[in-house]
Amino acid sequence: MKFGIFGGARIGRADTLHDSYAYRDFIEYVLTAEKIGFTGMFLVEHHFTGQGQLSSSLNLLSYLAAKTTRIRLGTGVVVLPWHNPVLLAEQVATLDVLSGGRVDLGIGRGYRKEEFAQFCIPITEAQERFEECFNLMLKAWASDERFSHHSKRFNFENIVVEPAPVQRPHPPIWMAGGSPGGIAFISSKNYNLMLDQLATVQQVKERVGMYLDGLEKIGQPRDSTRCVVARSVTIVKTEAERKKALERRRDTFKRIGAIAVHGTPGATAQPVSQADPDLATDDSALMGSPQEIVDRIGALAEAGTGYILITLPSITPEYMQQFAEEILPHVKNVGPAFGQAPVQQQVAA
Repeated sequence: MKFGIFGGARIGRADTLHDSYAYRDFIEYVLTAEKIGFTGMFLVEHHFTGQGQLSSSLNLLSYLAAKTTRIRLGTGVVVLPWHNPVLLAEQVATLDVLSGGRVDLGIGRGYRKEEFAQFCIPITEAQERFEECFNLMLKAWASDERFSHHSKRFNFENIVVEPAPVQRPHPPIWMAGGSPGGIAFISSKNYNLMLDQLATVQQVKERVGMYLDGLEKIGQPRDSTRCVVARSVTIVKTEAERKKALERRRDTFKRIGAIAVHGTPGATAQPVSQADPDLATDDSALMGSPQEIVDRIGALAEAGTGYILITLPSITPEYMQQFAEEILPHVKNVGPAFGQAPVQQQVAA
């Protein structure tokens, strides 16, 4: 079983969102994760929330590339409709060079209405812009010589994109998916799959199965480590701690849901993925005693999971060490070997 980090640094009040942290603390958190053997990390990217959420993931990853030596550096995700594809292709390739080929590129089309509105981009154009940007990035990475490109929004004459990424033809591509159609597309293109942190264990089992079936159809190995599942982790020792953790989890998703729908933390809205989750019986979080968490990770392994991205309620070295000492020794031999480097593959255009 492989483990990684999902989240990001932030500045602002400590009692607002609980999945991202102050920059310096987060950097130490990543260094600790690398030290204890985590495989990788995926940074979020959001704008205009007023909550200090990370807005420049590639900048932070460039800094982390210099501070680390082994852990893989991922985006979760870069929203392509907001970017110039040639500039983004250059930036990602530069990060891949600086990190020695450790980039995992998670991409998406975006979903927060406020972000699109403030970038002066109609959200109705999200899919079209995503495809246009992505296709041009793939073309740029595949072209060793100068080339020209003409599409609806971009016209380039006789350009060459430099530098070339270390990973060829480009860093591994990761896409979020949950529907049968979306998962089928991701696997058919030989991309990697990201599953959300609210999916139940049964949903994870179904989606991982669909993804692995799709890989097999195109002649690829059924590699479960190419499908990451995000999970919130909270170690509790008493019922009072459990109650507090459940309240914090419910509040976090309400706030995230409000920002996603209205763009402001004070707005009233339901969480995006679940209308009103009964968190007391929810099996999508790794919450409980160390043994309960070990059992839940075992259930995810039985469901086909080979790579889990975790978010912790505290980024102190003590909390990370607690996870390393009380959880990892009991799950590191479950499923694929813990600590193995991600499989590198040629990605279809």
